[in-house]
Amino acid sequence: MGLAAVPAILMVIGSFFLPDTPNSMLERGKYEEAKQMLKKVRGTENVDHEFQDIRDACEAAKKVEHPWKNIRQSKYRPALVFCSAIPFFQQITGINVIMFYAPVLFKTLGFGDDAALMSAVITGVVNVLATFVSLYSVDRFGRRFLFLEGGIQMFICQILVGSFIGLKFGTTGTGTLTPATADWILVFICVYVAGFAWSWGPLGWLVPSEICPLEIRPAGQAINVSVNMFFTFLIGQFFLTMLCHMKFGLFYFFAGMVAIMTIFIYFLFPDTRGVPIEEMGRIWKQHWFWKNYIPDDAVIGGHDEN
Repeated sequence: MGLAAVPAILMVIGSFFLPDTPNSMLERGKYEEAKQMLKKVRGTENVDHEFQDIRDACEAAKKVEHPWKNIRQSKYRPALVFCSAIPFFQQITGINVIMFYAPVLFKTLGFGDDAALMSAVITGVVNVLATFVSLYSVDRFGRRFLFLEGGIQMFICQILVGSFIGLKFGTTGTGTLTPATADWILVFICVYVAGFAWSWGPLGWLVPSEICPLEIRPAGQAINVSVNMFFTFLIGQFFLTMLCHMKFGLFYFFAGMVAIMTIFIYFLFPDTRGVPIEEMGRIWKQHWFWKNYIPDDAVIGGHDEN
């Protein structure tokens, strides 16, 4: 089987495990199917009000011709900021340093060739398994909680890894790791990867998609992906240079960025769990900071689920 067949296979698998959203169905005129899907997603038969809101939003979105112009409007300021900031912080956590350069990194820390490769495999497996934790917990605990918990977990692990390496190698970069120390470093890196995989990893894609109304979604998603890929490129290009110059301080640098992004979420991000896209204006209007950018007419028609 050639590589050309792989995309087709992935599309078939995706269509089986990832059904269309109610919004997508409505955009294609599948009204009854969209309503049934909404009932399935919400777990209740009482979705008439929300379904009508989504349908009205879809009709309004079809009339929108300038999403890039719209996203610059004041009422979409929160969406613009988070679609830019979340992918930036997602990459500046240093996760791609671990995932891209894990064998090189572990070998540099004193692991043997085989041990370095095995450690990279272990972190990859942890990443996959922890992602499933997010699937279970994202609607149970909320986006904000996972952002904060993951940030704190990653911060602590980065500090511990940097400290272990600093104590053994110092500023000269010379020294050796005992097997026990190497094992502890691997443990903390795995805990760090797990924290990312059930928080900033999946939420970096989920949150920007669910805070952008249909009239700005193309622009918002384009910004999200572009910022993500741009900083993935930068981190990949400059990591080895940064490691050579900063040595164990590189982990403190990433820990500092994790601290900043966690504080950013704590003060500026309200939880969006269970909030329909059409009612995001109401959530921003209730926030102490974003309310200054949201005009009153941006929340007209919204309803409180309570």
